Amino acid sequence: MIQVRYSTSPTSAETATTADLRENFLVPDLFVEGEVRATYTHDDRMVVGGAVPGTGQLDLPAYPDVLGAEQHLERRELGVINVGGAGHVLVDGEKFELDHLDGLFVGRGSDVAFAGAEAAFYWVSAPAHATYPTTALIHRDVEPVALGSAAAANERNLFRYVWGQDVETSVLQFGVTVIADGSVWNTFPPHLHDRRTEIYCYVDLAEEDRVFHFMGQPGHTRHLVLRNREAVISPPWSIHAGAGTGSYAFIWAMAGENNCYTDLSAVAVEDL
Repeated sequence: MIQVRYSTSPTSAETATTADLRENFLVPDLFVEGEVRATYTHDDRMVVGGAVPGTGQLDLPAYPDVLGAEQHLERRELGVINVGGAGHVLVDGEKFELDHLDGLFVGRGSDVAFAGAEAAFYWVSAPAHATYPTTALIHRDVEPVALGSAAAANERNLFRYVWGQDVETSVLQFGVTVIADGSVWNTFPPHLHDRRTEIYCYVDLAEEDRVFHFMGQPGHTRHLVLRNREAVISPPWSIHAGAGTGSYAFIWAMAGENNCYTDLSAVAVEDL
């Protein structure tokens, strides 16, 4: 199952209803046991998906009607992060064990399958011009970057899995940011990625908690309310920031003109 989302203009988002915003930018219901679900966005041709193997094994679908290829990674590269319990990913028959928040980069041209009764795999693919080695990205081995402060309610640890250094990719970047207990804000003050699309997936929220995700052009912001394991597409013209009602983490993934992590434009709070 795959949905297709077309590009939108900032002016259309500015006047959209909440239902319109959810239809165009929210990616819900990605994680269903026994299925692989996905959404293709025309913004930088990214595909975001979820795979919940249950007691079986799930192959990464090719989606030939959408991607125009007989294999999903024929012209793409892939990032995977496990948001559930222990499981493994098979890449050309090689097994990669992934526990909670462990990640994996898979280079162009590989066959991929997911397994693990307790696992839930979040994945993102993007167009690739070259093939780079598959690399396991174990959460405990990634040195976090401490950001924010308790006083500003935005204390968080940034885990950069693939960010233009260490692991070579064509355009894909992804990682995890974990919000400290007692803080609510992520990526605040916000910024823009004029040359890249970014997709957030909010994870590890309690059932009763929500994240208020802010989007839109500076000075014309809107918001969406997300629950656990829901994703949101941020086009290059949109800020992205959120505030949660309880503890949470989020997976960020980007693709576009380059894979330079610092290629962004800061947005001052007074410009919101």
